[in-house]
Amino acid sequence: MGLVDRLTRMVSSVVGKATEGAWHPPPYNLPITHGWLGDEGRSMNWWQNGHTPRLYGSQLAIIEACLSAYSQTVAMCPGAHWRANSKGGRDLVTTSALSRILRGGPNDYQTISDFLLNATRQLYYDGNAYALCLRNQRFEIEEMHLMDARYCRAQIDETGEIFYSLGGNYVLQNRLGGAMTRAPARDVWHVKLHSDQLRNPLRGESPLCAAFLDIATAMITRGQSAQFYQNQAKPGFVLSTDLTLDKDQVSAARDRWNEQTTGANIGGTPILTAGLKPVQIPMITYRDAQLVETMKLSDQEIAMAFRVPLALLGIGSGPMGSTEALMQAWVASGLGFCLNHIELAFDQTFALDGQPDEYSEFDTKALLRSAFKDRIEGLARATQGGIMSPNEARNSEDLPDVKFGDEPRVQQQVVPLSAAEAIPTGPPHAPGKIPPAPPPPSSPPAAGTPPGTNADARAAYKRIVRSRTRQLERRAEYRLLS
Repeated sequence: MGLVDRLTRMVSSVVGKATEGAWHPPPYNLPITHGWLGDEGRSMNWWQNGHTPRLYGSQLAIIEACLSAYSQTVAMCPGAHWRANSKGGRDLVTTSALSRILRGGPNDYQTISDFLLNATRQLYYDGNAYALCLRNQRFEIEEMHLMDARYCRAQIDETGEIFYSLGGNYVLQNRLGGAMTRAPARDVWHVKLHSDQLRNPLRGESPLCAAFLDIATAMITRGQSAQFYQNQAKPGFVLSTDLTLDKDQVSAARDRWNEQTTGANIGGTPILTAGLKPVQIPMITYRDAQLVETMKLSDQEIAMAFRVPLALLGIGSGPMGSTEALMQAWVASGLGFCLNHIELAFDQTFALDGQPDEYSEFDTKALLRSAFKDRIEGLARATQGGIMSPNEARNSEDLPDVKFGDEPRVQQQVVPLSAAEAIPTGPPHAPGKIPPAPPPPSSPPAAGTPPGTNADARAAYKRIVRSRTRQLERRAEYRLLS
């Protein structure tokens, strides 16, 4: 039995029989290519039965939490176009087509935040994100229109070139006057997750496929819970009697109870007869507790498939010590890959050389916007360590420049090892201690010495003596006063 058949039977057993969208004999209509499949007499793909991970994953809150975590976080990070300079640093490019898209918006009806929000959501929900790029007369990309991944496919023509069949954009379809649009690969922004290289390397797969069994388990447990609590007659106790009742009497008693506790009589006071009496039972039985643990385990497994920290979703263990530590852990795993994956897609579409020469980058510092303490401590350490200048640190907090703040600074004791020999190593004089007297003047100069030299030496010696005398007097006065 092939993988497709196993998936078909597994999904059918999980979902059960359906009236609409159930399996039907061939032929099968294909909505993308407007073709049909033959009459093999069996289901060739499990999506032909109307079952997809997308359909049932969209009904779970944990799936929505994981998708929103990625899409909303990526939309928060501002993007920029950078180019390396000859000084070993980089310059911000503000006049390129990419910078206009990232700062001004991809089109006239979406902001860049709206574009990234929906693109990232489709990427993790379907495994693919598509956008049609429209160029101006200079062959520069001036508009990007996000398409619906359900109606987009990558195909190969007779010459081996890759082109895309795109659809699902209501605005663009009305403007272009067609339901489907065909475009070459150079005019399509395509981001995809893991793909099966043997089956179709141009089609990505969503993490929902890896978590399908957990999604099915969660749907079963929640469906059973819903059916269980839909029975409004379920009390926190059971009814018992010492009388021996036959089957018909038990059914009649149950029907009588349902008449008094369901429908318009919900909340009414039932009247017990024939020796019936309530017996209290625990509010949460062992089976109910086991069901709760199964639901928690399914949520954790789904979050692991999306690589989202449990603390970020509010489940599992307690939150980390700080917001910075939590975001750094996520950036180092799932979020970092997502941002880098989208950045490389922009680089390829806009024909950039890539790192380290020319590339796009999303700034993750926006994720610490609410962590004021962590952000200020990082800027202070960067400024004191000479990594950033005071004006650079102030500008990152939207503060104006200050005078003499353009140059990085370090503390005076921070010197290179090559300058250590020039530093005096003698011990400093203790406070209040008289420094040693200078050596006595040399002997009188020999004949031929220019006049005035010996007199200058004597005058200097007298000044030193007077200074020592004043120091001794101050020291004696200090002792007398103390």
